[in-house]
This record gives sequence, C-alpha cells and structure tokens, in this order.
Amino acid sequence: MTVGDKAAGESDVVSQAKGKSWWGRLPEVLSRADIFGILNGPDADARTELGARRDLAPEVLYFLAGEGEAAARRAVAANPSTPAHANRRLAEDGDEDVRAELARKIGRVLPALSKQASERVQALTLETLERLARDQMPRVRQILAEEIKSLDCVPKHVIRQLARDIERVSAPVLEFSPLLSDADLIDIITTAHANHAIKAIARRRPLSEDVSDAVAAALDVPAVAALLENADARIRAQTLEKIADNAESVTSWHRPFVFRNDLSQRAIRRIAGFVSAALIETLATRHKLDEKTRRHLARALQTRLAAAEEADKAAVASATDIADVEKRFRKRKLNDEFVEAAAEAGKREVVTLALARLANIPEETARRIIDAKSAKPATALVWQAGLSMRTAFKIQSFVLKLPARDLMPARDGVDFPMGENEMRWHLSYFGVRA
Repeated sequence: MTVGDKAAGESDVVSQAKGKSWWGRLPEVLSRADIFGILNGPDADARTELGARRDLAPEVLYFLAGEGEAAARRAVAANPSTPAHANRRLAEDGDEDVRAELARKIGRVLPALSKQASERVQALTLETLERLARDQMPRVRQILAEEIKSLDCVPKHVIRQLARDIERVSAPVLEFSPLLSDADLIDIITTAHANHAIKAIARRRPLSEDVSDAVAAALDVPAVAALLENADARIRAQTLEKIADNAESVTSWHRPFVFRNDLSQRAIRRIAGFVSAALIETLATRHKLDEKTRRHLARALQTRLAAAEEADKAAVASATDIADVEKRFRKRKLNDEFVEAAAEAGKREVVTLALARLANIPEETARRIIDAKSAKPATALVWQAGLSMRTAFKIQSFVLKLPARDLMPARDGVDFPMGENEMRWHLSYFGVRA
C-alpha cells in the first residue's frame, strides 16, 4: 500500500507527480504532490534526500522508516526531526547500519526531549533506547554507549547494563557515566570477569578514595598504572604505600608513582629503593622532602648509580669473552660450567652468545628471548641449547634477575619443569623451531 493510496482523493495528484524525476538536490519547497510523487516514484536517491529533511510531516518520515530503501531508512534514523514512533520502529530494523545511525542520534535526542513532551513520546523514546542497548550487534551497542556515556538523563538500569557489557561497549560508560555510584563501581571491580573494567574505572575523573582502594586491591597491573596516572584519583596514603610494597618488579608503575603529587615521605623513601636513578632525581625535585627523606634519596641515588655502572661493565661482552665463546664452541667445550659462571658474573651478552651458538639460532633471536625477562622461554632456550635446568635457574636468577615469585625451579630438583611440547611452543613464539 502506498502513501497515496492512504489519502482519499489524492489519486489524481499522485498520478501527475509520478512522472517527475528528481535530479540533484530537492527544491527547498516541496508541494504535497511532489512528496507523494517521490514516495511512490522510481527515484530512490530522492527518497534518501527526503528522509534527511527536517520540514516533513511526521507521517512521511514514519512511512519512509518502514517502506523506504535501506539508504532512506538510514537517513530517517539520523534525522533529528523523526517522530518518536518512527524511531521506535527503526530500532527493530533489520539493517545494522540503520540501527547504528539511530544509536548515534539517540544521545542528542534524550537531552533535548522536552519535559513537556507527551508521556507517549517519552515512553517511546525510552523504549527505543532500551532496545538499542539490547541490540544483538556489539557495534550498535558500542555507538550507543559512546553517545550516552556522559549523560545524566539516561535510565540507570540501561547504564548498569552497558557497564557490564563487552570491553568496547562498557569502557566508555565505566570511565565517564555520572550515573554510576561508588557502590556500583566497587561491585563491578569486585565481580568483574574482565580486567578492562577495572582499568576503565581507574581512569574516571574524579575518583573517590573508596573506589581507588578497590582498584588497588585488585592488583591488576594496567589498572593500577592507570590509577597512578590519574591526577584526579584521590588515593589514601596507606593505599599508596601498599601499592609501593608491590611495585618493585612492576616497572610500568614506577614513573606514574614518581609523578604523583600526594606521596607521603614514607612512600617516597620506599619508591627510592627500586626506581631508576633518573626517577630518584625526579622524586627529589618534585616533592617537598624532610631531611631524613632527603638523605635517604641521596644515598639511594649513589647506590643506584654505582650498581648501574657495575652492571654495565659486567653485561658488556669484551672481545676476549667473545673469542673465548667461539673457541670453546669449536672445541665442544661450551658447557654448563662455563655458562653458569658467566650467568653468576652477570655477563648477559656472554650468556646470550653462548646460548645462540649452542641452540643454533641467530644471536638477535637469543637476545630477544633473554630480553623478554620471562622464565619459560628462557628455560626453553637453555633446553634447546642442550644445557641443564640448573643452568636455566642460574640464568633466571642472575641474568634475568627475576623476583622470587616469578622464578621457575627444577622439577624433582633436576628436571625441566615443562614438557618438551610446551618448551617448543614457547620457542616457536620467537620463531625458533625445536
């Protein structure tokens, strides 16, 4: 059934208008006959242009929402003048792009919805919003979440629903929505099955002490880094000190920690015990220090500089070291005893070169495995080199310098703790065929 058929007495007008063809932009002023002719004629482009106009009667836009081609329906979905009942109809449209356009518009429609609007219009608009929030396609829900993330006129149950969606949907709502209370946020942190939720919450501005406590308690590395970087996150002194107690081996926390403006003297002294020399200097210049803390930082800086100098000396492979490795390899005397001794001396490059020769892989590949500072691939490389698990443990301890909780000990005191297939898998990640 056409719009012309629905209007009694319009048959002659429609018949005359059907013969017109619209090229380019439509005229600024369209007669009723022109509109009926476009709706019932062959020109799909004209219907698309018609669907974007803001001076049409609601029933015309409603007709296009149901009967127009996909392009016309998309235009109607994006049109702020589209009536509420047409928007509700489009929320069920079979074309994902139509629903995506509607989701983009809804964030602008809600704040502009007059309190004087009829209950029917308000109800239809909220139904449209709720339907989009349940859309089967994540892209539509993602667009909706971006559009409404900062609004305070959205029903709270919709925001809470989106806040527990997949990452690309929930992240903007978790970071920006003013409708999520501290209780909501803490509940999400403590029950989240995906760590992205905690990181998004950690970026909220502002963030209360209670929510900061919950983020810190999760001990999720990216989330705590985001928390420390958030200048508008209020973090209790004892919470910062607890984070500092776990921060030594988490290098991604060091810099944002140093640049916090709310560090206690105790936290500053604790941080100085493990950050780089450059960051110790930053601590000293950024923060107002008492005399005890100033002396502590000066000692820590001297210790760090001396240790770095010694480490640099030990790590560099001299020409003599390289020649020794090559000579031993040729004479089949490159063994556990030699590699263990080099590891204990902190000779990182010597160990790397020896493992590369024994495993028959490029030096750069061996270096990437060692630089990854992970027990499993390093242990697999030692296995590939034909050396013992004892040597692997020495390399973990003295070359990789892993904290105790990350060390991988031998099984039954002597055996490799992983099966051969698992070790081959770790090596394959670096392009090594074992």
